[in-house]
Amino acid sequence: MNIQSFLEHHGILRNPFAEEDAQTDPVFKEHCISSAYHPIWDKVYGDPTEPSTSIIFGPKGSGKTAMRLQIDRHLIRFSEENPNSRVFVIRYDDFNPFLDHFCERMSRRINKKPEKVLEAWRLWDHMDSILCIGVTDLVDRILNVDQGRPSESISKQSLRSLDRTMARDMLLLAACYDQSTASTFTGRWNRLRRRLRYGNLAAKSRMALAVVSAIASIVLVAWLLIPATGLLDTVDGPVPVDVDPPVDAATEDSGFSWKLLWLIPAITFLGSLPLIINTIRRQVAALGIHKHMRVGKRETSSLRKVLQKFPTKELANQPLPRFDRTDDRYELLNKFQSILDRLGFNGVVVLMDRVDEPHMTGGKPELMQRFVWPILDNKLLKHPGIGFKIMLPQELHRDIERETREFHERSRLDKQNVIPAFQWTGESLYDLARARMLACAAEGQTPEPKDLFAEEVSYERMLSAFQSLRVPRHLFRLLYRVLVDHCNRHTDAQPVFQIKGETFEAALAVYSRDADLNLN
Repeated sequence: MNIQSFLEHHGILRNPFAEEDAQTDPVFKEHCISSAYHPIWDKVYGDPTEPSTSIIFGPKGSGKTAMRLQIDRHLIRFSEENPNSRVFVIRYDDFNPFLDHFCERMSRRINKKPEKVLEAWRLWDHMDSILCIGVTDLVDRILNVDQGRPSESISKQSLRSLDRTMARDMLLLAACYDQSTASTFTGRWNRLRRRLRYGNLAAKSRMALAVVSAIASIVLVAWLLIPATGLLDTVDGPVPVDVDPPVDAATEDSGFSWKLLWLIPAITFLGSLPLIINTIRRQVAALGIHKHMRVGKRETSSLRKVLQKFPTKELANQPLPRFDRTDDRYELLNKFQSILDRLGFNGVVVLMDRVDEPHMTGGKPELMQRFVWPILDNKLLKHPGIGFKIMLPQELHRDIERETREFHERSRLDKQNVIPAFQWTGESLYDLARARMLACAAEGQTPEPKDLFAEEVSYERMLSAFQSLRVPRHLFRLLYRVLVDHCNRHTDAQPVFQIKGETFEAALAVYSRDADLNLN
């Protein structure tokens, strides 16, 4: 018997249980993302006008990624409906590029052991990673790169609201954190500078002074040497043969005149001294950024060239990620928020998910712990104007409960709106299955999960079985297996459109054994 025929009999156009991953699930993205919610949705989502932090612990397949996608979609919709108080979303869920760059900075003795690499990961590395994502995204919006939604565009009128100080801060952030590979770093940075109308005559004047001093030194030496060598005599005509030329000290000792050549490098050096000093300072700063901003890809030479385009007085005492500390990062984060606020973004939300997927953590709790623990810092999680939505595996909550008093004093999880267990009841899973069936139903049809089964499978039995599955992924897999088993037992010539109880119970028992579920 064909599964599609069975579903069409119940008014369902496509299989609602074929997909398991929210990121590739069209049913979820097209329909359920805005209609099917977990009971804790309001607590996690909060109020976009006042971004807050939530930390959710849940087992695999419980729907953490689905909730993250729902939060993302709702924040985009909120920004579209409120163009003057938008929310800037930072999607911190792909950690492999940052961990790869970080690993490259470690010694060979360390970078071959993931546990040693992750032990060196610190809070400022998380902050640098978040700023890399946020700044790269903002530069893309300013330069109109890959703009797909009106809520994500930056108008020219908004850019005009940035004064010179904010333009400098934006360019400074781009110099340190822009990780785009769409074009060359210096070319993209110069496009941004022109877009922000930020000029630096001082940098051009230093180069002009060096060139003028070199030319002036050559002209001066030539002016001193030409009379001494007699080259100008040809202008007055040939000297009579029987008349001796006048003798003076300069022509008598021509070697003394040629010693004037030392004026060329001397004058050139003096004229180039401001440029040389500026280059050395910017090189030192570029080396410091390259060494201590460990999660990004940046060449020292290109970074130095960009830093040279800032006036010295405007770059003095500005925070740069040149040291192993969070103070500079917090100041840069404040600058980033100020720019966003001027551009119409009144809040920032960081969506952190999939910490068990990077190749370096490998889903191992002890490695995930080394990676996640640094970001659980109350100062960052309660930073004004920023809300973190952190989705973590369930096993990390057990590790947190065993942590030291010092860890809990630093993280203050009692203030972070923690969801210790992202759980589903039998009733909530039933509603989820029903929502997916309605999303796949033909127009005017309202199928129910219980309609698929014979009367011997009672509503109470379904709720009990769904409760034992605990998470949506197990539910979808079971229902898909039940549909396949039922259709394999019947033919199209003699179809049966109600799943019998024995088929349901057999599939449940086999799946529970295979998935190692603890069913009561």
